[in-house]
Amino acid sequence: MLQPGTLWQKITERTAHALACGALQPIPTDCEFVEDSGIRFLLRILSNLARKDAAKKHQDKKTKEFNPFLPYEEDLFVADISETHLCLLNKYNVVDSHILIVTRSFEEQETWLTEPDFQAMWACMAEFEGLAFYNGGEIAGASQRHKHLQIVPLPLNNKPQTPIDEAIASATFDDTVGRTRSFPFRHAIARFDPDLVKSPQEAGKIIWDCYHNLLAAVGLKVTGNRQSGAYNLLATREWMLVVPRSGEDFQSISVNSLGFAGALLVRNQQQMQILKDSGPMTVLSTVAQPQ
Repeated sequence: MLQPGTLWQKITERTAHALACGALQPIPTDCEFVEDSGIRFLLRILSNLARKDAAKKHQDKKTKEFNPFLPYEEDLFVADISETHLCLLNKYNVVDSHILIVTRSFEEQETWLTEPDFQAMWACMAEFEGLAFYNGGEIAGASQRHKHLQIVPLPLNNKPQTPIDEAIASATFDDTVGRTRSFPFRHAIARFDPDLVKSPQEAGKIIWDCYHNLLAAVGLKVTGNRQSGAYNLLATREWMLVVPRSGEDFQSISVNSLGFAGALLVRNQQQMQILKDSGPMTVLSTVAQPQ
């Protein structure tokens, strides 16, 4: 299993290997910034989606039930995180060192996150400063059915660590659940003790409880194993954010968890213009739920 203090080196070494053998196929982007509602949004436009689109067509031809994680691609394997989870490189990455935390056995992406999910996530978060996120369902941006969390290194682009850091810092709390006026859509925020990174096992239980509090705060009822609604979850070492979803996209612009971190992705100049004309916050508000 993963030895503390080794994950970043493993990511670096496996990235070099996967690039050399062609298993890792980064998608280049050009970046712009747009200010909206006091947040400096990072907008990325994809330079070349041909490889990813071709791979998706190939996958669709094979079967809709195709699972890239069972078996996973050996050249993308980074580390065994726990008895229940392993770490892979994201094959078509937009951000360098983008990793996936994948369940060893098949679990649906639309099932609730578990304590072992958070233990595995936090074991990785203890290794380097990152933004963890989970696309809870197809409407929330999930592209694969097999349960997987994701982590990208911080900062997303220079300082602050994420574009929404100041909005999170401005949150006011009612007991343990916070909300910020910067977000005109339903959401719930929690803050973490910085010392949690010292004990991933203990953190897993604490964060799992926190996750349930946030779900309840946004009206998502945890009954049974399957989630009662789509949502996005984002977390750093300092905070967690949950946003319930009402739709998958805005005028063909798909939005996943990173959009709510202030980092939106578009496929072409036409989508970029729609995003600029409408405003990033309007896009997020449309696919989220009203306050």
